[in-house]
Amino acid sequence: MKFTLSWLKDHLDTTASVDEITDALTDLGLEVEGVTNPAARLSEFTIGKVTHAEQHPDADRLRVCRVETDAGELQIICGAPNARAGITVVIAKPGVYVPGIDTTIGVGKIRGVESYGMMCSEREMELSDEHDGIIELPSGEVGERFIDWLAANDPAKVDPVIEIAITPNRPDALGVRGVARDLAARGLGALKPAPEVHIDGQFPCPIGVSISEDARAGGCEVFAGRLIRGVTNGPSPEWLQTRLRAIGLRPISALVDITNFFTYDRNRPLHVFDAAKVSGDLRIHRAAGGETLTALDDKEYTFSKGQVVISDDAGVESIAGVMGGAATGCTEETTDVFLESAFWDHVQIAHTGRALKINSDARYRFERGVDPAFTLPGLELATQMILDLCGGEPSNRVIAGAVPDVARSYPLDPERVRSLVGMDIAEADQRQTLTALGFRMEGDRAQVPSWRPDVQGEADLVEEVARIASLTKLVGRPMARAQAGVPKPVLSVAQRREQAARRTAAALGYNECVTYSFIDHAAATLFGGGEDATMLANPISSEMSHMRPDLLPGLLQAAARNQARGAADLALFEAGHVFHGGEPGEQHMQVAGLLIGRTGPKDVHAEARAVDVFDAKADAEAILAAIGAPAKAQILRGGPDWWHPGRHGRICLGPKKVLGVFGELHPRVLRALDVKGPAVGFTLWPGEAPLPRNATANRGALETRDLQAVERDFAFVVDAEVEALTLVNAAKGADKALIEEVRVFDEFIGGSLGEGKKSLAVTVRLQPTEKTLKDAEIEAVSARIVEKVGKATGGVLRG
Repeated sequence: MKFTLSWLKDHLDTTASVDEITDALTDLGLEVEGVTNPAARLSEFTIGKVTHAEQHPDADRLRVCRVETDAGELQIICGAPNARAGITVVIAKPGVYVPGIDTTIGVGKIRGVESYGMMCSEREMELSDEHDGIIELPSGEVGERFIDWLAANDPAKVDPVIEIAITPNRPDALGVRGVARDLAARGLGALKPAPEVHIDGQFPCPIGVSISEDARAGGCEVFAGRLIRGVTNGPSPEWLQTRLRAIGLRPISALVDITNFFTYDRNRPLHVFDAAKVSGDLRIHRAAGGETLTALDDKEYTFSKGQVVISDDAGVESIAGVMGGAATGCTEETTDVFLESAFWDHVQIAHTGRALKINSDARYRFERGVDPAFTLPGLELATQMILDLCGGEPSNRVIAGAVPDVARSYPLDPERVRSLVGMDIAEADQRQTLTALGFRMEGDRAQVPSWRPDVQGEADLVEEVARIASLTKLVGRPMARAQAGVPKPVLSVAQRREQAARRTAAALGYNECVTYSFIDHAAATLFGGGEDATMLANPISSEMSHMRPDLLPGLLQAAARNQARGAADLALFEAGHVFHGGEPGEQHMQVAGLLIGRTGPKDVHAEARAVDVFDAKADAEAILAAIGAPAKAQILRGGPDWWHPGRHGRICLGPKKVLGVFGELHPRVLRALDVKGPAVGFTLWPGEAPLPRNATANRGALETRDLQAVERDFAFVVDAEVEALTLVNAAKGADKALIEEVRVFDEFIGGSLGEGKKSLAVTVRLQPTEKTLKDAEIEAVSARIVEKVGKATGGVLRG
């Protein structure tokens, strides 16, 4: 956003300097990005007078001039057609930098004749585009600084230009009046009253306007305009052209320049149609799709279905709120003009502008928000300026729709400034600040002005008060002393379990991975995902098209990348969310680990071996124990099909409560993900572990036994398909109070056992609690163990 100092003073009665204004703007949140001050770059140019001019002896278009300057009489070669004796000119002496030609003047020879400076045109000094001849001043003293002469005779050309950065929440500052309002509230002057104009139409408007039903919702709420006939569309006055050039706009014609002026002056984009080129009435509607329009930038645009456009009987004539069409644009031959002022939906404008890749001042403002209440007053003010500068006769207004009601109010609590910001500001000062910003105070409530869509609550009122008071006045204060005692834990059970799982996995030797939550469709399908519900509408790449259904695909892909770089022995884990649907809440926490290669490097103490399913089982059980899962869990089959069918197990609390799965990954999955196997791993669901019954931070009492435990070994011959877990559970059931542990320590297959048989050896630990066991009691328990195992497995003691 750019504006000149004089433009600002049209709205702000102030004597503040440029430095004071820029400092205040940055402090108010309107950060100053730069100040262009012509006085600085033109300070070395001086005024001189041509006393003699004659034809160059060796060039038809050059003249040798004798110029009186503050450094005496200088000889200067000039090629301007108006170089002649008796005129007052602007001199750049040797050593002066000329910005328009990006050159520092020196002493040189032109066609054999020496030249000691330069007489300048307006374009060479970047004052305008005029370059047909050198500047001829009507007055001026020899040696006087040109910048001082401009300040006294043409101050607009030395007007400082201020550029500020506007945050998206401050659309009101996209108009010079909005900036002036902030400065007035800060105390750098008084905001001048806004002019109020009402134009009486001289005849009915021949062009009607309407808004289709589908365009009212989320498209255009009010569209107003009027015809002005008999206008003269010549160049705009010099003051208007100067202002537009200062902010980087090219003057086009009076009608167009007026609309650009209001865009920057009051943040009110307008549009003018050449009424002679409009066929019938104007209609605001949504495009059916496929329509085309050549816009004012001479580019052709094709509309998608649903985009809002303005059409007449001949077709689309304007991209609503973004850019007008070339066919109905105003030219110097325009005599009748239709002036339009509308309020467009900011979301619709943003979608259309992005889809068509159009950046315009109108789009920039409409998509951030303009003042809806200024729609009709803006039309009246622009009409008056057209009448003043171009003449003509106005028609009655035509209006479709209605100005939206954006009135709202919020309570002002003076104490909130202290609690939210930490500043002590008197209530009277707070109310005065809000009033200066345009808020209307009604008791303890502040009515929000229509040009502030960003104010949406009581906290925003506090922000306005603190911003105007200046946050630089905020004084640091020590924090209140914390109360004595142990603070209540802030982490949830799920968070504590996740931390415990991470620490335990790291302690077991795993390296943590952090992978994307998005994977490709093929990998997602391998692990039970890949459905449309988890597909991303706008993926950043084809390899990240779906939300991950499991953590193992990411770990396996990481393993493949490491193997490609020569890393063979891998222990990786990750803790994160996986997704079983596309709606909020359709995700859960998972901890997964992956082991590939060997258990460790060779050394003199032991041989390295390939990792197996029992390594994954031990690590999974260690992590579950760390998060507080019950130790008495069952190992069942029936895991998902990405596990090896005969080398995996589900860790369950009953058939339906699954805490995790461990085992060897299916070779088919490893081939699909280019992983050199075999690979074992585990997947755990910490959220499935039951919560502790007693929610206390105290550790339970230590239970000690003063009676000696007894261990007995048993070897049973059972069928080869009998699972060791079935045998262990049967042995435990022989005496649940006395038997503390049953552990398998050996398996033997073949030899004298014959086909289809195997031997499982277990150690049973008996722990008495009341008295030392006698031999008879031990034998009785042993007999029950043999009986229970026999019934459950058909096994017999090995002879």
